[in-house]
Amino acid sequence: MEAVNRGSGVWIYNVSDFSLQHIFECGQAFRWIQDKDGYTGIAGDKVIHASYDEQEQALILDNCTLEDYCNNWKHYFDLNRDYGSIKEELSSDNVMKEAVRHGWGIRVLNQDPWETLISFIISANNNIKRIQGIIEKLSVKYGKKIYWKGKHYHTFPTPESLAYAREEDLKACGCGYRGPYIQKTARMVADGLISPYQLKELPYEEAHKALLRCSGVGDKVADCILLYSMEKTEAFPVDVWVKRVMEYFYAGQPTPAKQIKSIAKKKFGKYAGLAQQYLFYYAREKQIGK
Repeated sequence: MEAVNRGSGVWIYNVSDFSLQHIFECGQAFRWIQDKDGYTGIAGDKVIHASYDEQEQALILDNCTLEDYCNNWKHYFDLNRDYGSIKEELSSDNVMKEAVRHGWGIRVLNQDPWETLISFIISANNNIKRIQGIIEKLSVKYGKKIYWKGKHYHTFPTPESLAYAREEDLKACGCGYRGPYIQKTARMVADGLISPYQLKELPYEEAHKALLRCSGVGDKVADCILLYSMEKTEAFPVDVWVKRVMEYFYAGQPTPAKQIKSIAKKKFGKYAGLAQQYLFYYAREKQIGK
């Protein structure tokens, strides 16, 4: 890959195994909104627009400097990882071969651990559109306003702002029964009882166990946080679609989530989480097992 400054952004050439649609439509991130020529997202204190130029075969990150790209966005989009070799390894399994072919451009984003923690508490028993709406309302209410191209956006709330939010305000943002969970977990982080950033440095099992201490975090949510923000590629979140596709292709019968994770660990090893992304996208798009 080669990255160069062009205009107000950075153009990255020779990016392989990469599709913005696959990346942003596979349920891992909630602050990227599609527009006529790409996606606009907010990460940290920055608004960025991502698009792909088919003619020049380049990923374009607008509102981004070469320094920003090298220090932040290259890692955020997981561009240091060789997905070609990973897909080849996973494709030794015939089911995965088809799933990989279908979702060939998926990459797992390296998101902010605090934001991901709260986002996936919100995700429990929820759909993507509604999750996006709740996160946006929370950000407008508690985040910091930032401007780009004449439009204002909002950063994700800090732990302190959510820790002492009023219950009625969280309810007005659409949090519902998740409001108290959000507040309790935010207070744990604000008070230093748990640090999402330090958990990232722990082995998978230890980090998973620690996350379960957070209010509103169960097994699946913990695995989502570990996979999407802590680089634990062995984490295998089991949602409705993944459960269906694993039962359909591998278990052959209704199977508890814990057993499905064991099957995935045995079949996919350290790349179980990446396999999960391909399987999720494949199952949802093809309505497998429904």
